[in-house]
Amino acid sequence: MDVVVDMFCYRRSGHNEADEPSFTQPLMYQAIKDHPTTTTIYEKKIIKENLINSDQAQKIKKDFKNFLDAELEGAKSYKPNKADWLEGDWAGLSTASFDERRGATSVKENDLLKIGKAIHEIPKDFNAHKRIIKIYGDRLTSIQEGRNIDWATAEALAFATLLNEGYGVRLSGQDTGRGTFSQRHAVLYDQINEKRFVPLRHFTKQQGYFEIIDSFLSEYGVLGFEYGYSQADPQTLVVWEAQFGDFANGAQTIIDQFITTGERKWLRMSGLTLLLPHGHEGQGPEHTSSRLERFLQMCAEDNIQVANCTSPANYFHLLRRQLLRNFRKPLIVLTPKSTLRHKKNVSSKDYFINGSTFHRVLRNEITKEEEKKINRIIICSGKLYFELQDHIEQLQKQNVFILRLEQIYPFPYDVFSKELKRFTDCEVLWCQEEPKNMGAYGFVKRRIESVMKKTNMQQEKLLYVGRRAAASPATGVLDRHLANQKNILRLAVEADKKEILEMWSGVSLVKYQLPIE
Repeated sequence: MDVVVDMFCYRRSGHNEADEPSFTQPLMYQAIKDHPTTTTIYEKKIIKENLINSDQAQKIKKDFKNFLDAELEGAKSYKPNKADWLEGDWAGLSTASFDERRGATSVKENDLLKIGKAIHEIPKDFNAHKRIIKIYGDRLTSIQEGRNIDWATAEALAFATLLNEGYGVRLSGQDTGRGTFSQRHAVLYDQINEKRFVPLRHFTKQQGYFEIIDSFLSEYGVLGFEYGYSQADPQTLVVWEAQFGDFANGAQTIIDQFITTGERKWLRMSGLTLLLPHGHEGQGPEHTSSRLERFLQMCAEDNIQVANCTSPANYFHLLRRQLLRNFRKPLIVLTPKSTLRHKKNVSSKDYFINGSTFHRVLRNEITKEEEKKINRIIICSGKLYFELQDHIEQLQKQNVFILRLEQIYPFPYDVFSKELKRFTDCEVLWCQEEPKNMGAYGFVKRRIESVMKKTNMQQEKLLYVGRRAAASPATGVLDRHLANQKNILRLAVEADKKEILEMWSGVSLVKYQLPIE
């Protein structure tokens, strides 16, 4: 039987000590003032029912007041004597230390091959979709051959290897089972009877628990629950995936009030991981941007991690290190959309095994002779790397070299110092596809310039190539998007320094100015 309680409530006092509600609602608050308190009503009721007498009621109230007075007095001299937030399920963990950042995240080759085979086996009596059979077959082939391991396969391997080590994995979000871009396929459906099969739950007897949930469109509610889950169980990789990056807008309260500030406010760590699809594909302003700039604005005091990977293997290690270090930090990952299936967004088996680890900055390997020809360094992050690299190769430009910023925060000063020391005479520019007032530019500019100064580079100021500042994350006109994108690639790879400086405000087909400007 359903029961509905219709309760009329009121606030007896103001919003705070300084608030006087009768300023604006004098009649209501006169009525409230004349109305007996809940305590008084309850006291009269239980006395009338002979449960206690008047003297006993007075003693209860006096004892409670004395208790409050004693606690108040004790609070004046209170000193915490232990870190109780690292007890119970959190025992063995500690606050973050800079010498344990990378974590031992590689796996043994035999384990990778064995697990990779197990998680892509479909039961003979299960009627999988023919395209799923092909996808699983291709994934297994890439693992066994040790090359062309794509993003979705790397993610499955990260989850499976953690499960194999006894950790739990929990993934929630919209269409997470299939994946928004039909890339994950962690949940399979029988084409005859619609029975579900989840390979990551059944690949070995001694494994951690894998849970995957297609959650409803209430980002605020779901992300709040997942944040709580990450605090209750630090031995489970708790992941929330937005259908598109900007869906996190609906959970901004949870992000601002809890995820980015919880450790500083309450000394409570969280290993919650957010996957936010991000990238300019010319499909309009909605679902383009994860609002990276918002997360970076909140970065301080080692509170969170922000990453934008260009390598499936790097993504593999990034996920695994969430549990394989002795501390927990929230992780924000900008995940790919169109580049999920890019022919160059793949990794070889060697980058998963034999002591391999997460790299905060990535670059292509070059010889000493090739290094001598370089006079321009492009620093970028995420999807744009593949377009830039394709453009460089198409033009056969030997003077341009790309550094990929894989972890944006905490910013890898040490790695950049090491890399830029090799190119002190070179031009250095930041390239992004986001508008100038968005993306990572505002965050990385002074940090990269500080490294440039420290390494005694001839150039003092970081050059900028990207879109002009804009109110909207992206244009809604495909032709304009493509033209701007083409211009970004041209400026970054082909244009001289003079032209780049002339376009310091960013590229656009339309220069918009307010009448007062």
